[in-house]
Amino acid sequence: MRSIDLNADVGEGQQAAEAALLPLVTSANIACGLHAGDPATMRATVALALRHGVAIGAHPGFDDREGFGRRPMQMGPNEVIDLILYQLGALDAIARAEGAALRHVKPHGALYNQAEADEALTLAIIAGIRAFDPTLRLVGRAGSAMQRAAQAGGHPFTAEAFADRAYRADGSLLPRAEPQAVLRDPDAVALQVRSLVTDGEVRASDGTRVAVAFETLCLHGDTPGSAGLAARVRQELSLLGVGVCAPRLLAVDTLPP
Repeated sequence: MRSIDLNADVGEGQQAAEAALLPLVTSANIACGLHAGDPATMRATVALALRHGVAIGAHPGFDDREGFGRRPMQMGPNEVIDLILYQLGALDAIARAEGAALRHVKPHGALYNQAEADEALTLAIIAGIRAFDPTLRLVGRAGSAMQRAAQAGGHPFTAEAFADRAYRADGSLLPRAEPQAVLRDPDAVALQVRSLVTDGEVRASDGTRVAVAFETLCLHGDTPGSAGLAARVRQELSLLGVGVCAPRLLAVDTLPP
């Protein structure tokens, strides 16, 4: 049976919603304390992910709590490297204290969106990851500058598609300020997942079809009704004969005692 990773951005303050969401996904991208989260939420989210056998990854963003890390910022390469190292170190320390290890890194918000088109920014992000642990996979949008830079540099990469976000004709995500940028209707989410899985494409906001070759599907923990959407995605995947599985098994995501 074909399997797909189902990831979610979590640790961002939606504790009740995330408690219902995490048992339904296979990978967790945990906020590292700058755009959202704090030591207590990081520890609680890591523990919850471990309890449900969910692979743990870091979700670093810009140091912009007021804007939830979704406001564009300009930083030099060394500043980006430090930004990544700082957040990976914080989450990794907590994960190790819980008996777990990080397996991937997915940038958050504006850091992710800017890196989609800015290869220099992507290279700085990868440099930060490699300085910390070169085995950590970078998760980014399929077909973006992140994918091209990672592949050119031989860094492990997981191509991502979105179950709950609308696309533009160039394959990028419709900005959140635009109407209908976030898909909240379970049937609309299921339809997009079906198109991605069966046809390898998504219908953009202008009606055009965009090819998407991906390995992981994302749901956002702060999307209203995220757990219900995840359950609907799992149902749709089951109907398509597709299982869900993290890129790595739990056995290698835990550290020996």
